[in-house]
Amino acid sequence: MLSVRGVTKRYDRVLANDHLSFDVGPGEITILLGPNGAGKSTLIKCIAGLLKFEGVVLIDGHDNKSMEAKRALGYVPELPVLYDMLTVWEHLEFIARAYRLRDWKAKADVLLERFELADKKNKLGSDLSKGMQQKLSLSCGLITDPKVILLDEPMVGLDPHAIKELKSIIVERKHEGSSILISTHLLDSVAGFWDSANIMMNGKIAASRSRSLASDNKELEDLYFEITEGGHRDPGPEPAAYAGGAPQ
Repeated sequence: MLSVRGVTKRYDRVLANDHLSFDVGPGEITILLGPNGAGKSTLIKCIAGLLKFEGVVLIDGHDNKSMEAKRALGYVPELPVLYDMLTVWEHLEFIARAYRLRDWKAKADVLLERFELADKKNKLGSDLSKGMQQKLSLSCGLITDPKVILLDEPMVGLDPHAIKELKSIIVERKHEGSSILISTHLLDSVAGFWDSANIMMNGKIAASRSRSLASDNKELEDLYFEITEGGHRDPGPEPAAYAGGAPQ
């Protein structure tokens, strides 16, 4: 599972993340909603270990900076970061070797087939369109069968088929027990399959909702616009698991 406790990130005088705490349990999909600049991507990068921060992040019970945590984590950034002179297949082979994966080729073939990249195996990263780069980035993030998956605006730039396929994969990974955190400012892109939602505003979690408290997307959408356009802050309810913020 993913556990975030009191995560705070400052850029000089700017407080990008302000004591954020929440959990994403096994087999759970949590979404981070908020306008651009709310602090979503900063939080995702803190969780992934790309930024220094105050607080604690545990991935599958391990500190996020540990090797055990990195092996359990799958991260897909907002903007794909590929190697220009590696082919599509070589990108997947690089990940497989780095993680010392066994029997990875069959998994790679399945991912490339589902994302319609099977005929692009020998195409260089520099020759891929933006949509293809995103598909390859997703394939690299998923091939390790991670226990915790971070997806930062994963559907931006994807064609309708790829969006449908990615949603199917996300639900499949949920049923396999993965903890999944999706950052987005597009509520429609995650409609129908989220379990819990955190709405961010000005570096803070302004409201949290679970499926049991927000029975449909319309209710969550109304709350989102009330917070982001009206400056409303909803104080709760907070899950008892992280009330008080600090780890026990």
